[in-house]
Amino acid sequence: MLSASRPLPPNLNRIVQRFQQIAEPKRRYEYLLWFAKRVPELSEVEQIAANQVSGCVSQVYITAEVREHSVTFRAASDAQITKGLVGLLIEGFNGLPPNEILQLTPNFIQQTGLDVSLTPSRSNGFYNIFRFMQRKVVAILTANTSSLN
Repeated sequence: MLSASRPLPPNLNRIVQRFQQIAEPKRRYEYLLWFAKRVPELSEVEQIAANQVSGCVSQVYITAEVREHSVTFRAASDAQITKGLVGLLIEGFNGLPPNEILQLTPNFIQQTGLDVSLTPSRSNGFYNIFRFMQRKVVAILTANTSSLN
């Protein structure tokens, strides 16, 4: 697990710092919705049960791919706030090595101030999305390891 003294990856750190500069909750939501617009989209064919995040009120689908030791996520969601949360995570995680993603904890959301603005169901959804993305990375690493044997 990532300790409090260990810095966040650069992209994620920039996102957290930007949220910290925004005092108004409405502006935080606007910034979150900006991430929703930037989500690398999934085709309908990829929106299958294996890519669906369970425990979210919204429909959320996420894929992950590892190339040259870095992870790339893509996603789809039927709700803009949730899509913004996914987009925030994608912006913060894409390009990181798998082991770095697996060492992260979702506690950085508290540093953004979003945790106090989100409804309990959206907050729970954020944690489910975060863990789902980590499980996707584990699944890829496991598949790659077993294919080498």
